[in-house]
Amino acid sequence: MRKRPEQIRYCARSEYYSVRNTLILGVALPTVETTYLPDRHMFALWTWTGRDTGPPPPGLGDSATLPLIVPGGTTAQLRAGSAHLQVAQVHCALVEPQRFAALPVDRPGNSTRAWQSNLTGSAARLPVAAHAVPNAQGTAIVDAEHALSVLRDTAETADRMRTGLKADLRPYQVRGIAWLRDTVARHGGAVLADEMGLGKTLQTIGLLTERAEQGTQLVVCPTSLVGNWVHEINRFAPGLRPVPWRGGPVETAPGTVVVTGYPVLRLHGSGLTGTEWATIAYDEAQALKNPRTQVAKAARALSAGAVVALTGTPVENHLDELWALLHLVAPGIFGHRTQYRRRFVKPIEQGSSEAAARLRDAVEPVLLSRRKDQVAASLPAKIHSDLLCDLTPEQERLYDSLLDRAVDEGFGTGAGRQTRILAALTALKQVCNHPGLISGETTELAGRSGKLDLCTDIVAGNLDNAAPTLIFTQYRGTGELLVRHLHEQFAITAPFFHGGLSQTERATIVDEFQSPDGPPVLVLSLRAAGTGLTLTRAADVIHFDRWWNPAVESQASDRVHRIGQTRTVTVTTLTSATTVEEHIADMQRRKSALTDFGAGTGIAELARLDDDRLVEILRRKRGN
Repeated sequence: MRKRPEQIRYCARSEYYSVRNTLILGVALPTVETTYLPDRHMFALWTWTGRDTGPPPPGLGDSATLPLIVPGGTTAQLRAGSAHLQVAQVHCALVEPQRFAALPVDRPGNSTRAWQSNLTGSAARLPVAAHAVPNAQGTAIVDAEHALSVLRDTAETADRMRTGLKADLRPYQVRGIAWLRDTVARHGGAVLADEMGLGKTLQTIGLLTERAEQGTQLVVCPTSLVGNWVHEINRFAPGLRPVPWRGGPVETAPGTVVVTGYPVLRLHGSGLTGTEWATIAYDEAQALKNPRTQVAKAARALSAGAVVALTGTPVENHLDELWALLHLVAPGIFGHRTQYRRRFVKPIEQGSSEAAARLRDAVEPVLLSRRKDQVAASLPAKIHSDLLCDLTPEQERLYDSLLDRAVDEGFGTGAGRQTRILAALTALKQVCNHPGLISGETTELAGRSGKLDLCTDIVAGNLDNAAPTLIFTQYRGTGELLVRHLHEQFAITAPFFHGGLSQTERATIVDEFQSPDGPPVLVLSLRAAGTGLTLTRAADVIHFDRWWNPAVESQASDRVHRIGQTRTVTVTTLTSATTVEEHIADMQRRKSALTDFGAGTGIAELARLDDDRLVEILRRKRGN
């Protein structure tokens, strides 16, 4: 699949790019080169001046900056064919294969002509520029045979999906289906880790369609998404028959896809072990990130011809979570946790970027991860706004009183310490939301919480602009308080999507909100609604309280920043100034800086502090 750049240096002397002859003739006009991007199933068009890359060709497609292998060295070296190869950030225009085949290109280079010839049925040798995609370490390059194979295989998959799926697939989604099929055939399993909103469910349904003739298949997902999976399979794959399962006999008729929730797997998984599944797909597979839990053990007890894990966050907190998913889908490759920790985890934790690149290369055969900015350029931008809210005097008094009481009672040691810290932290965070959540006095709501008043102002502006709004909170009591307050202030009925609702009630709320005349505001539990839902009628998201892990908040925000969204998404996070919420915000920024991998959990970090340092973090910073 890949060659080392040193092994292809000869191509600089054999028209690596077509401009060598142009330079000899003294022509200075740049040519347009074309590189195929296998993971995206897109063509990147870019210019070569004879010495360097130039701006992207104008008017051809969405622009992007990509790492590609290009010649480097002096003009004399380039002319003599002795240039070295290097990874460079190249400005490109992205074009879909179907459009590129007949696209008129001014001054096409050899790579452009070769790809257009191959797309129209005439075989042509591909120069290195045509497949100059480096690996994570910059030590290898996709070879021509693999690039051609991926292109043809993905095109054939697209043809089959036109009859197997009732969906208008994007190029990267077709590639995802083909990649899943090939990867499970080669390794027995795969992790599809596309960013939230890119259609992992649809791509997996495509795989289930491809493998339907091999036997009964199983989908395991959060309970709140069982109905969604049944609905999506019925919608996109008429040849499949989804059956929700909560225990009892397992149906094995042709085309059957059994759909069940993780709690059912944990409690009744033995009822699934008697079936040899053709395919098992684990949606929101971060639920299996701890291999010691009962649900993870139940998952490993199942037998299948192919195992697929779907997750937008393969690592939420630490790298062992990634190993758990890799071990689940491809135990033959990632069977030794000790070796994995020695080769990757420890050096990465010590700051080794080389080890991080090695890990990305190691997981590449079984893990496909693509971001919105890579494959869905038509999605609008997402604007983040973090707002600090002042506490009211009532909040300040109650916050200080609760903390003083916790200090007097002590935080303890050992296993009980973390429990006491969590209880104190929960009370303090609820005071930040509204003092009535602790005092029980909720006759009047307005004017007693800086955060609630600021949220009210934001919602008022959105109502004036007819902009539907989502408000996320991690607390049931806060959600109920918000619903009541919105009704009192604006005479609107805002539904509350939370874990206590039945699947039918949840589906009804989503359908009503997505309708053109749906409610203007929807309040949601961060955990219950943070995954799987599509709520693109809204373009404004408010996070009413802070969660330790930024990945969880990002998942919730992506309920609106998904394919189908046509407006710029605004995500507003409310933080109570001078409180522990500012410490949480600081932790989030540190975690977000680790772009590839997560950090430790917040409560555990606090529990490791001594009492003086802990109280310093929890106490209000009055001079802030």
